[in-house]
Amino acid sequence: MKHNLHGTQIHIATGGRDFDPSGDVLVMLHGSGQNHLSWILQSRYFAHHGHNVLVPDFPGHGLSEGAPLQTIEDMATWLIDLLDSLGVKTACIVGHSQGCLVTIEAAARYPDRITSLVLIAGALAIPINEVLLDMSEKALEKAIAMLTSFGHGPEAHKYDHSLPGHSFIGFGERLMAVNNRDALKADFTACNSYSNGSAAAGSIRQPTLCLLAQKDRNTPLKFGKKMAEAISDCRLEIIDNAGHMLPVERPLEINAAMRTFFANR
Repeated sequence: MKHNLHGTQIHIATGGRDFDPSGDVLVMLHGSGQNHLSWILQSRYFAHHGHNVLVPDFPGHGLSEGAPLQTIEDMATWLIDLLDSLGVKTACIVGHSQGCLVTIEAAARYPDRITSLVLIAGALAIPINEVLLDMSEKALEKAIAMLTSFGHGPEAHKYDHSLPGHSFIGFGERLMAVNNRDALKADFTACNSYSNGSAAAGSIRQPTLCLLAQKDRNTPLKFGKKMAEAISDCRLEIIDNAGHMLPVERPLEINAAMRTFFANR
């Protein structure tokens, strides 16, 4: 659906169902250089299994207009503004990668608005290699190709995509290419500048599920474990032989873990 926020038209996927703000709201936040297409197999599944799903494209990403947001803190504020504008009082927030930083920051700052968290392939800080950061501005296509290849696990480089007719690498590159050309650089800069992860995570009391990838080269497993350890009420699951792009690469495992978490929170 299309929604106007702060004078900017925002695209929000709802999993193929009409959105009801009074129901059990589930918000999914994409990672750096990503968009709502990262969540296809989560959004549709949970929208048809009792949840009211919102999967927004941040400004400048996917089908959303506007300039990319510049900081993680701005993204957290934007998220709450979006919920306010849609009449959503509380929600469970699911974040992937950079989306984890936004989720942690929002949960710490607005604890009465966020009922629970799911953190996928994240860390308390996500510093970006200077070469990749420079490439995101001067050689975007190369940056996308590198990030997509680096972000998938060993099996994703061999096998067909979870969506019939696609390859993991080809789908990932095409997904990132539809964004504003400044989006990846803005996201990388925001991640580099964010330093409140440890403090924010330490203040979180909401039930949290942390899903990590054993072969993650973007946010290595040891840093994801530190994120899980910093949150008081956190359940940790590690998906074997998987890479950073968990929602696309291992959708069935992600859906099963989330389904169990929601049933027991």
